[in-house]
Amino acid sequence: MHPHNRKKLDERVIRAAEAALAAQKYVRPVDVLVGIGWLDPGALKRWQRGEVDYLERVVQTNLPRISEAMKLFRSWAAAEGLTASETHYIARAPSRRTLRFSKSGNPTIEKLYRTHWISGELSERKRELLAERASRAPELLVIQPLNETWKCHRCGGTGDFLIMESPGPVCLRCTGLDDLEFLSAGDALLTRRAKAKSARHAVVVRFSKSRRRYERQGLLVEPRALTEAQRELDRQNPG
Repeated sequence: MHPHNRKKLDERVIRAAEAALAAQKYVRPVDVLVGIGWLDPGALKRWQRGEVDYLERVVQTNLPRISEAMKLFRSWAAAEGLTASETHYIARAPSRRTLRFSKSGNPTIEKLYRTHWISGELSERKRELLAERASRAPELLVIQPLNETWKCHRCGGTGDFLIMESPGPVCLRCTGLDDLEFLSAGDALLTRRAKAKSARHAVVVRFSKSRRRYERQGLLVEPRALTEAQRELDRQNPG
């Protein structure tokens, strides 16, 4: 890369990294790629949902330039005294598969992509909590459809809820979630307790035509967890 172009790229990388760090007290390689305009936020979300086989496929430049930008980013992070923290990236899809970043799948490259750089201003405890939160698998989203005539792309069936996969909607029976019980939003305490007791859960959303966005409707939880949570609350608040 020509020295002048490298300097311009270095400046763009630093601006993107500083903005992300100021906003969230840590910065990720994906923040830099979005910040310098090489990664569309919509494409990033599709990858996070497991709809893109590897991230570099949707980065809008060639692999050598990506590699150069990531080297510049790591040099800046080290110079700033940021703390490196390796984070797991898990797809939102029912499979919860590990997301892949690179075309090659090289373990060293994958680890570099997974590494977050955390502000030194945070206490050790806060850094640990931030790393733990970032490593959590995203919550599974289940849609309460507006169209009651939808069909599961796997079995041809239907139902009150669906999960979106790349080929199309899939029913809860095909994803092994049909035993879960719907807990409507409204009782925050009951929701928290049932969620904590349920080994499996999913957030239920429904599209609002007036607001043009998906809105939370409640949770799907294990019936046993819901029963136990309700009994606890009944004992604490008799009568």
